[in-house]
Amino acid sequence: MPDRAQVAVWDLPIRLFHWTLAALIAFSWWTATTGHLEWHLYSGFGICSLILFRLLWGVFDSSTARFTNFVRGPRAVAAYLKDQSTWRLPGHTPLGALSVVALLVAVAVQVALGMFAQDDDGLVFGPLATLVSSDTSDRIREIHGIWFWVLIALIVLHIAAIVYYKFIGRQPLTKAMLTGTADLSDAAEPTQRGKYWVALICLVAGIALTRWIIAGVPPFGG
Repeated sequence: MPDRAQVAVWDLPIRLFHWTLAALIAFSWWTATTGHLEWHLYSGFGICSLILFRLLWGVFDSSTARFTNFVRGPRAVAAYLKDQSTWRLPGHTPLGALSVVALLVAVAVQVALGMFAQDDDGLVFGPLATLVSSDTSDRIREIHGIWFWVLIALIVLHIAAIVYYKFIGRQPLTKAMLTGTADLSDAAEPTQRGKYWVALICLVAGIALTRWIIAGVPPFGG
């Protein structure tokens, strides 16, 4: 049996992204259900900035969270499902990668719908709602509400997978996302960390692009 050691898996930017996104999704749900729609709107802007950051950081990020390193094709997913014991790389498994991509897409769709939606009274509306008719904006709001449950279903599946790996697979995934390290075979290749200054640039770019979307102001413009 191979020796095991604490191996670096997730760097600080990806961990901050993960927990901040989770907090903002919960906050968005609370603001929507309690009628704090202006807060809901700003929460959506925050989520939009985070998603844009993640897309950029997925190009320049550490090895375990770079899209080209963890997004696998159907053949790799099938091979993993057939024999999970053969997977030795740290980070997302081929099946976990599908979950991550699905969640990112679902959150992005939810944010995009919110940009075009307006409330029942037409008093609070997304920054792009003026691009469509009032009736269309109302329909988009309804889809926004329905799509939320699609997002919830994916989150439940994500949590179920975490519980499975903790108690069946003996892999505490939550701990790894908190500490950045995991108890893996000492033969596992540690994460090649991204540069924090690049992460900061990606975050600033995500915020600037969100500002462009919601206000029509070019990034870093006046």
